[in-house]
Amino acid sequence: MDGLKLSVLAGASVVLIATAVLTPAGGGSSTLTVKQPRRADLVLIPGGKIEVGDNASQADERPAFAYETQPLLFDRTPVTVAQFAAFVADTGYRTEAERIGTAGVFDHESDQWILVKGADWRRPQGPDKQAAEFNHPVTQVSWADADIFCRSYGARLPTEFEWERAARLGQTPDGHVFTAADPPAMADPRVLNVWQGVFPIYDEGADGYKLTSPVGAYGAAPSGLTDMAGNVWQWTASWYGAYAGGGKIKRHVPAQRVQRGGSFLCDGHVCQGFRVTARSGVSPDTALMHAGFRCVVEPGRAKALVGQIALR
Repeated sequence: MDGLKLSVLAGASVVLIATAVLTPAGGGSSTLTVKQPRRADLVLIPGGKIEVGDNASQADERPAFAYETQPLLFDRTPVTVAQFAAFVADTGYRTEAERIGTAGVFDHESDQWILVKGADWRRPQGPDKQAAEFNHPVTQVSWADADIFCRSYGARLPTEFEWERAARLGQTPDGHVFTAADPPAMADPRVLNVWQGVFPIYDEGADGYKLTSPVGAYGAAPSGLTDMAGNVWQWTASWYGAYAGGGKIKRHVPAQRVQRGGSFLCDGHVCQGFRVTARSGVSPDTALMHAGFRCVVEPGRAKALVGQIALR
């Protein structure tokens, strides 16, 4: 991932865009052989018609349009460090960041994104920093890393429209859904992990965490899902681009994949990525300390390896 540059996308977030593209380990195979089932709960999200996007929001979130989703089983939480460690132990998989040797870290001394040698999913800020905690979301994973993880268990990444359907069922325990109609300071530190203070100068950490938080730390939304706003951005299966009407996307050049949900670096006055319609486009080979993922599977295709279907 050499040749990185800073990019601001529709005011949503500052991300590192990589110019190099690697082939996933195993010669480009979309799956690896896993023997042990995931220790993960899956929650049924019913299908339904929704309005995707927001005509009152950022340019890349409009025009809004009607879209119908099918029922899906969603990971209750983002994939955790523990779950990813089990996958690595089972398959010997090495992430793109590990193979490249560097990953993206937000440096609070220079207030910018930098490449850190040796940063990876085990130590997201670098080899001399704190190790990732097992009950936190795994980060420093590229789109290909997330995709091969999900597919190896018989699941997949959600599309951004499927993700938005799930998020529209509630993003906090009281069922609130963050939209452009909310004031910039809407991020209650008691219900989600985002930035409090003056970005990027000072984070008060009023929500209890200045980096990632344990999955589910703020409770589950009425949908049964956790961490659908803040904590970490989440990779989706979708290519990033302008909405072109009728659910079509005008592909962005260079190619980027969509991330949804915002992160602990989102400040309500600068980055409102935790809004339900907010989008971020990121180069698929990019690994960042504030981005993870979750998996989905069609109810009729759920196998034993994918995890346990939760009642709620």
